[in-house]
Amino acid sequence: MNRTLRLLLPAISAALLAACASSRGLHARSTLQDPDQLQAQRTLQAARIDAAAWPQPQWWQAFGDPQLDRLMDEALAGNPDLRIADARLRQALALAAAADTTRKPGAEISGQGAAGRFAQNGFIPPPYNGAWAGFEQINAMLSWNLDLWGKNRATYESAVGTARAAQLDSQAARLTLTVSIARIYAQMAGDYQQLDIANDTLKQRQQILDLTRQRNHEGLDSMMEVRQAEAAVPAAREQIGLLVESTEQARNALAALIGAGPDRALTIQHPQIQAAGGDVLPTSVPSELLGHRPDLLAQRWRVEAAARGIAAAHADFYPNVNLIAFAGFQNLGTAAFLTWANRQYGVAPAITLPLFDAGRRRAALAGRDADYDAAVEQYNKALDEGLHDVADALTAMRSLDLLRRDAHDGLTTAQQAYDLAIARYREGLTNHLNVLSTESQLLSQRTLNAQLSAQTLIATIDLTRALGGGFTPPVAAFEEHHP
Repeated sequence: MNRTLRLLLPAISAALLAACASSRGLHARSTLQDPDQLQAQRTLQAARIDAAAWPQPQWWQAFGDPQLDRLMDEALAGNPDLRIADARLRQALALAAAADTTRKPGAEISGQGAAGRFAQNGFIPPPYNGAWAGFEQINAMLSWNLDLWGKNRATYESAVGTARAAQLDSQAARLTLTVSIARIYAQMAGDYQQLDIANDTLKQRQQILDLTRQRNHEGLDSMMEVRQAEAAVPAAREQIGLLVESTEQARNALAALIGAGPDRALTIQHPQIQAAGGDVLPTSVPSELLGHRPDLLAQRWRVEAAARGIAAAHADFYPNVNLIAFAGFQNLGTAAFLTWANRQYGVAPAITLPLFDAGRRRAALAGRDADYDAAVEQYNKALDEGLHDVADALTAMRSLDLLRRDAHDGLTTAQQAYDLAIARYREGLTNHLNVLSTESQLLSQRTLNAQLSAQTLIATIDLTRALGGGFTPPVAAFEEHHP
């Protein structure tokens, strides 16, 4: 019989292995995009190149506005979104630490004591069957999953990848916050510049009104010209009111972003921000962009985490071996509990061989493959969008540079025409209509210059964001969990 069993054992083992759940035919489909394969040379070739052109961590200090520096410091210390990102990071670190525990032996001590009547026809031997008696037990247990196929390690590494992504998400949230503050601040600077223009316009229109009334008194202008001059003054006041409202809304938005109440907005003064930098790009933008943008690097780690998840799902198709050892004392009755005679110990290896699971493991692996494909495609999309962000910001800066040159020339011409019209109007050599025409052209040119100045600041900020905003990969807070 024993000889027959030994002959049949290999065949039985082979049959069991053949019957095991199989991962055949399941695989991921997506491929990571190589940054250098994205064609951007012609788009970026006209930009000035400087190896040190990557933004600095406190990039906003280049604008030379102490108030903006203070707002950034307050925001980085008190913004709720950053605290949320930090909480998610701590949660991911905790999950990685929990996953790490499955790779190591575990030990515990358990004990129990009870008193009761045992069944007369049960498994308890005489004299305790059918009688009241005590039962005590205490055990120390050691357990260890051998992880022969690397499932636990892959699960841990997947959790580490997720934690790394969460850490980078925190950096991405920091960049998003500082960029949002800088953009609102730049727009507010433009509104203040236009408010200065509106106040100057009101003063000019009041002067024109006084001059027109004087000319009417001298019989040089009719009441029609006086009424036209009078109507222009309330329109200027209305524009001032709209701009004051816009600046107040910007201050409120800044106070909200830094995590302060509305009263903080009342202390925000006229911005003194100045344009910084220009269309200067660092070398090797496509290939180096991955290491300078936290959102891209975070997505790259999610790809790695998904890949380790696939490895863990594959390992689930193979036999699992657990070792359990225990030692302790057990007593039934009233005898002394902790005595050598009551000792017990043993070893209990357990082997789990996956056979038929109605497709559960295949479904889990297919899901992991799909997670990987989604992570890869999200990374490819983020990489492509990141490079386009650089190109869009660069294009905007080049276009704005040309527009500002033309607008500056137009402003000079409009100012000269207005000064000449006012001088001739005072001397009675032209009419009120020419004054209104040149004044309108001057106002349009001044407004355009203010708008282009704000847009240039915003384009500079957008280029800084596209290049990663001074991000450098941090030392992972979870390195201590690595073997």
